[in-house]
Amino acid sequence: MTARSCLSIVLAAGLGTRMKSDLPKVMHEIGGLPLVGHVVKALEKAGSERISVVTGPDMPTLEKLVYSLAPSARCYVQTERLGTAHAALAARPALEFPADDVLVLFGDTPLVTAETVGRVRKALSGGADLVVLGFETRRPFGYGRLLTENGRLVAIREEKDASEEERRITLCNSGIMGFSGPHAQGLLEAIGNDNAKGEYYLTDAVEIANARGLKVVAVTGSEVETQGINTRAQLAACEADFQARKRRAALENGCTMLAPATVFFSHDTELAADVTVEQNVVFGPGVKVAKGARIRAFSHLEGATVGEGSVVGPYARLRPGAVLGSDTRVGNFVEVKNATFGSGAKANHLSYIGDASVGSKSNIGAGTITCNYDGYLKHRTEIGAGSFVGSNSTLVAPVKLGNGSFVAAGSVITDDVQRDSMAFGRARQTVKEGKAKQLRDRLQAAKDSKS
Repeated sequence: MTARSCLSIVLAAGLGTRMKSDLPKVMHEIGGLPLVGHVVKALEKAGSERISVVTGPDMPTLEKLVYSLAPSARCYVQTERLGTAHAALAARPALEFPADDVLVLFGDTPLVTAETVGRVRKALSGGADLVVLGFETRRPFGYGRLLTENGRLVAIREEKDASEEERRITLCNSGIMGFSGPHAQGLLEAIGNDNAKGEYYLTDAVEIANARGLKVVAVTGSEVETQGINTRAQLAACEADFQARKRRAALENGCTMLAPATVFFSHDTELAADVTVEQNVVFGPGVKVAKGARIRAFSHLEGATVGEGSVVGPYARLRPGAVLGSDTRVGNFVEVKNATFGSGAKANHLSYIGDASVGSKSNIGAGTITCNYDGYLKHRTEIGAGSFVGSNSTLVAPVKLGNGSFVAAGSVITDDVQRDSMAFGRARQTVKEGKAKQLRDRLQAAKDSKS
């Protein structure tokens, strides 16, 4: 099967009217990735080297998104919304260059897996001319039923047209289909619109293929992975199923989670073996955590890399561009953005480190701030290896601290500090004896005079 060519057509022209949104439906997100992005990823993993996405008119943002997700993809516009078969034929230019396998999927079924797509392709490689993906459910009401005889799919019967016996069938239509390349365009073009709505439905391809003596079969996926999304409630339910899938995968791959139901993943979160994740942790897109690291409770990570054996949190925030080397410590109420920490570096509490590099084994004291933005441009702070920055220090970028440098607590540093040097950037302390009592007496007298 891997040697077979594959064209996939993703139907994504839905407006999302029932979601009450100006955003095209397939641009809503699950796990930090638009719905259509999940489908494209599954198709690429299943070996589909050609992907066509059918959009609606006036959807430039969707087209831009598709090309960012899959630069080799092609978008086609369905100018009128006249049914699923009509939408598939919007990609007619792609169909005119046939592939061995032609798949038609929906952009709002984000949980479909590459393995299930692979089963559709395997059936095609085994000689089927038309393959319909079905699923078993205990709640078949509203779905089209798949009617089979001796391993052959003979019809798809919609709920309103089904007999009482047919309504008891629990094998239902997901809407996903696979066509053998030589028959794909002919079957799609043969579908008519002789129905109450005057639309062209993909499901009619089953009857047409059987009438032509072609081999028509059904394969099954799970109900969860074939669910479509039309409402915000369904979007939320799909997100819950996605998170459950990611949690199971993390546990199976050797991650320890103290309270799995409170951990939220992105579509591309990567956790190595022996990572421990505590309660109420959120992984945004682009996070990689190396072996043996610990992400402590109530931390939020996005676009970040955490090195082997490092500890993050509790209550830490890693923003895009945060790269922590091995055995680093980023503690409670520390925010790191576009900054690197060398091996063994520490910022244990109450600091902001942005647009910076922190050398190995350096220690950043509580309350340290890198002042990286002047209102117009961002500037970098470079902290050398083995440096010590005292509590409540302010490093005004651009500034460099040499290896082994020492910054006294409460300093404001505006100039570079050379290697092994100590910097003081604060006013000299003055003590005025008895002044505190005088101040209290004056303030009390002022208060008494008003009462």
